[in-house]
Amino acid sequence: MRSLLALSRLSILAAVAAAVLAACAQTPVMPQPKASQAATPPAAQAPAARRMVKAATWVARDFRFHTGETLPALTIAYRTLGNPAGEAVMLLHGTTGNGSNFLSAAFADQMFGPGQPLDAARYFIILPDSIGTGDSSKPSDGLRARFPRYNYEDMVDAQYRLMTEGLGIRHLRLVLGNSMGGMQAWIWASRYPKAMDAVVPMASMPVAMSGRNWMTRRLIIDSVRNDPAYRGGDYTAQPASLQFASVMYGVATNGGDQALYAAAPTRAKADALLDARLKASFTGDANDHVYQWDASRDYDPSPGLQRIQAYVMAINSADDERNPPQLGVMESEMARISHARLLVVPGSAQTAGHGTTAQAKWWKEDFRTWLQGVPKQAQ
Repeated sequence: MRSLLALSRLSILAAVAAAVLAACAQTPVMPQPKASQAATPPAAQAPAARRMVKAATWVARDFRFHTGETLPALTIAYRTLGNPAGEAVMLLHGTTGNGSNFLSAAFADQMFGPGQPLDAARYFIILPDSIGTGDSSKPSDGLRARFPRYNYEDMVDAQYRLMTEGLGIRHLRLVLGNSMGGMQAWIWASRYPKAMDAVVPMASMPVAMSGRNWMTRRLIIDSVRNDPAYRGGDYTAQPASLQFASVMYGVATNGGDQALYAAAPTRAKADALLDARLKASFTGDANDHVYQWDASRDYDPSPGLQRIQAYVMAINSADDERNPPQLGVMESEMARISHARLLVVPGSAQTAGHGTTAQAKWWKEDFRTWLQGVPKQAQ
C-alpha cells in the first residue's frame, strides 16, 4: 500500500481530492475487501441461521446486456439459507459489496432467527451477488475494461433469470434491497410487477441518479480513470487513487454527521480516524469498482412507478447523506404507487447516515407488522 505521501505525488489525484473535499457532503464508504473474497462468517462464531448458509453459482447462457453486448456465459453467484419449501425472499446488497453483507450480526441476528421478521424456518432467503461483484462475472475475471458496460437493469435482469431459470421460483414474497440494492428493488417492482408481493427499497430514492449523489460517484470514477497507473484498465498494479478516492467518498457520504462528530470531536481524533481508514487493508480491483459505481449512471425508475403492483415500504434515514429527506421527492413519487408507505428512521449519534438501514434494529418491528399485513397475490 502506498503511503499518503506517495499519493500526494500524483498531481492529478491531488486535484481530484481537492475537488471532492470542496464539493462533497455525502455518505462515507469504508474500504471493503474485494467482493469476491468476502466470506460467510465462520460457522463456529455464527448463530444458527447463519450456519445454514449454502453458496452456489448458476450460469445464465447468452446473456444480453442493455447495450446489445452479449456474454455466452454469465455466472451469477448466490447464497441461500432457510427453508427451501418456505416463502422465497430475495435480498439485494449495496455497491462494492456482495450477498454476504446480509449475514452481518447487525442484520442477520436481528432478522433470520426464530420468531424474527424473516425467520429462516419459515422463509427461503436468497442472497445474490450482483453482476460485477463477489463471485459473479466481473471485469477482473479477465476482460477488464472490455467487460460489457452493465447497468442496474442488467443486474436486475440477471437476478430475475436466477430466480426463474436457475432456482425455478415463479413468485417471491419479498424483494428487499439496501443502497444499490434499494435502487434495484425499485427497478424490480416496476420491471417485474407480478414477481413479488412486497418490495422494501432502503437507503434509496425512486428518481434519476443526480445531484451530489452522482457528482461524488463520478469523482471516484474519474479519479481512477485519470490516474496514470490505470492505463485504460490494463494496469499491472492497482492504481493508488482507488483506495484514496474510496475513503474520501466514504467520509463524505456515509456514517452520519452526528455519529462522525461524536467519534471525532477534535482535529486529532478526526486525523486518527482518517489515518486508520487510509491505512486499512484494501484489496478492491479498480476496474470492478469503476464499473460498479458507473452502473448507476442511468438509474431512473420514476417513469415506471405506476406499473408497480406490489406493496411498497420504503425505508430511509433522516441523516442519509446520499438520499436526504429534505429534497422532498419521496413523498411525491410514492403518491403515484397504489400501496406505499415511507418509514424514515430519525437521525442521532447512534445512527450511521447512509449506513443506518443496514442495522435492522432501527426498523425491523415496523417491517414485521407491515409485512404481516401484505396480502399474497394469486399465482
